[in-house]
Amino acid sequence: MTKPFKVPHTLVLLLSMMLVAYIATWIVPQGYFETVTLENGRSTVVPGTFELAEEQIRLTPMDFLVALPRALAAAQDIIFFVFIVGGVLAIARATGTIDALIGRLLERFGQKPNLLIFMVVFCFALASGAIGMAGEYIPFVLILVGLCKAMRLDAMTAVGMIVTGYGIGYGVSAFNPFTVMVAQNVADIPVYSGIELRLAIFIPFVLIGFHHVWSYATKVLNDPASSMTASLPCPLGGKEITQYPKLELRHQLILFGLVATIITAVWGISQKGWYLYELGALFILWGLFTSIVGKLNADVAANNFIEGVKDLASTAMLIGVARGVALIMEDGQILHSLVHGMSSPLSMLGSELAAVGMFVMQTLLNLFIPSGSGQAYVTIPLLTPVGDLVGVNRQIVVLAYQFGDGFSNMIIPTNAVLMGIIGMAGVPYHLWFRFCIPLILKLMVAASLVLVLAVVFDYGSDVQPLLEVMN
Repeated sequence: MTKPFKVPHTLVLLLSMMLVAYIATWIVPQGYFETVTLENGRSTVVPGTFELAEEQIRLTPMDFLVALPRALAAAQDIIFFVFIVGGVLAIARATGTIDALIGRLLERFGQKPNLLIFMVVFCFALASGAIGMAGEYIPFVLILVGLCKAMRLDAMTAVGMIVTGYGIGYGVSAFNPFTVMVAQNVADIPVYSGIELRLAIFIPFVLIGFHHVWSYATKVLNDPASSMTASLPCPLGGKEITQYPKLELRHQLILFGLVATIITAVWGISQKGWYLYELGALFILWGLFTSIVGKLNADVAANNFIEGVKDLASTAMLIGVARGVALIMEDGQILHSLVHGMSSPLSMLGSELAAVGMFVMQTLLNLFIPSGSGQAYVTIPLLTPVGDLVGVNRQIVVLAYQFGDGFSNMIIPTNAVLMGIIGMAGVPYHLWFRFCIPLILKLMVAASLVLVLAVVFDYGSDVQPLLEVMN
């Protein structure tokens, strides 16, 4: 009798991807584009300069093994941020604040899960689209998992709300400083131009995401056995409760501290260029504040912090290994070769197909270049001349980049934020893939339709550089 196929562990999947990337460095022709350094210190590629490497780099098995600790080191910022958040949330839970908050939310939304799901998807999409929030959602994972469990939903619903909002927000962002601003700068069109279309499609795409999550949640409500995570242990580690404490003044002060922490983080990101190191410091400060207000002695707070960190050890490992794929491809000089190979055929397509082809290309490349701004610096300089040649305005090139980068963030295993979120929720990647792939296909169809209509109606022609400038 044939044994049924068993999906391997997420770590095995990631290591397999690293191995495939390693083998590809021996097969794919190695090459590179020339790069120039911009005023902001970032490097961008120069179109038309691709050359095969004169000296082929052959990575050894030792190089492959060394890439693992290097990948962990490269991801240290988000790994330690996740550790800090996990530890601080464990302190907050020890004060009863998390359980009291869940109890209060149950009173308001217990009979209206559809309203809760829409609000979470909408708010997270708005935050991602406006200021590029992503890793900042990690503190909400266990809170939403606990809330969903109390509402007879599951961890998959909680992850679905967060990641759907995050991915759609990035994909249809009107003014994300890490994607829209960077891509329009590189494409040499006015920053935040074309905003009317992006604002117009925001709600329709959010509704697509909401419908997908709510359809799944409805099945779980009607039949708990249909939950994709029914056989998995609860990520709350048996700490879920049925009787919730009253939301007292000390709990309210702790939650006020959390809100102040997030507002300060948003201000620091937008005004001071802060990111994970500074955000980690803010959460440490909130943890100290929580311990004092929650009247926890130092030893109790320390023990809870360590327990929270220990619970996320496997998640941290997955986040680190996810960086290894791009690292090996860069070492083996094949990343630029893949970009060149994907972009060249687009010049032979009609304008409508070329626009959709750019979207598909950006989707695939996000697997290897999970940084939104990094992807813009590599691909936009190559695709704008192609667009000029086939009649795809640069505004449409930027829109195709946004769709490809944003939506695929929801499913690529090399996205450290995604791996952190599903890891905290205890959702294996293969189950998340099954949940998310139908949504990705729906979004890709809708995005392709928008791109075709954008070409038909000449979207972006008002800011398109003149022909003599392009030549």
